[in-house]
Amino acid sequence: MQRGIIGYYIPTTTAGEVVRAFVPHPLPPSPPLVVDGEMGILLDAPSTALGRLDGISSLLPDPRLFLYTSIRKEAVLSSQIEGTQSSLSDLLRHEVDGTPAGLLADVTEVSSYVDAMEKGLKLLADGQPISLRMIREIHARLLAHGRGSSIQPGEFKRSQNRIGGSRPGNARFVPAPPELTLETMGALERFIHNDPVPTRPLLKAALAHVQFETIHPFLDGNGRLGRLLITFILCAEGVLSQQLLYLSLHFKQHRDT
Repeated sequence: MQRGIIGYYIPTTTAGEVVRAFVPHPLPPSPPLVVDGEMGILLDAPSTALGRLDGISSLLPDPRLFLYTSIRKEAVLSSQIEGTQSSLSDLLRHEVDGTPAGLLADVTEVSSYVDAMEKGLKLLADGQPISLRMIREIHARLLAHGRGSSIQPGEFKRSQNRIGGSRPGNARFVPAPPELTLETMGALERFIHNDPVPTRPLLKAALAHVQFETIHPFLDGNGRLGRLLITFILCAEGVLSQQLLYLSLHFKQHRDT
């Protein structure tokens, strides 16, 4: 076992090969982040920008129209990161008139993303906290239709997954084994609820997103759900009163980095 500051590697066997799987340490980081000096300055600008963004929602003549279009644009971009080819116009045409031939799988996948986001925001508005149960419910909606519908929607992985590579031995990254998913995700849930210590919302959203993607708890849909988690945390923390922050364009533009 090889340990480091942010986690440790353990050997695991998958598809007949022994590989090193990475298990992240529970959040918050140890030693703790010191939010002053340069770190405080770095956080000031996005915190101020988020406040301005949230204030815009009270000035929009019809926020529902803006949110309707923006949520769908985010869904398209987030799904394009995962390889879909549908556009915003394809999605809107699908919702009004049906899907053009050849685009059914892609547009259905994007439509499921819209449904998952809207369901998550409704649960939060109804007072439900972010929990493993909620995350699994959103995942079930995210993969309800389309190419991921046969890959255990709403269930944590029961077999080893990986990122990249033609086989486990040359994968770019091998996340924690499935038998550690519940333990690592349970620790993430506690962190989101300020256990063992409170964390500033912006840092919480960033750290939780990285931790979720590192754990990679599902066989499919981790990237899309991880991006949704940022939105859900900022709304749950009261940083945003409406879903106005759309990050997939940034992730798409800087995906190589």
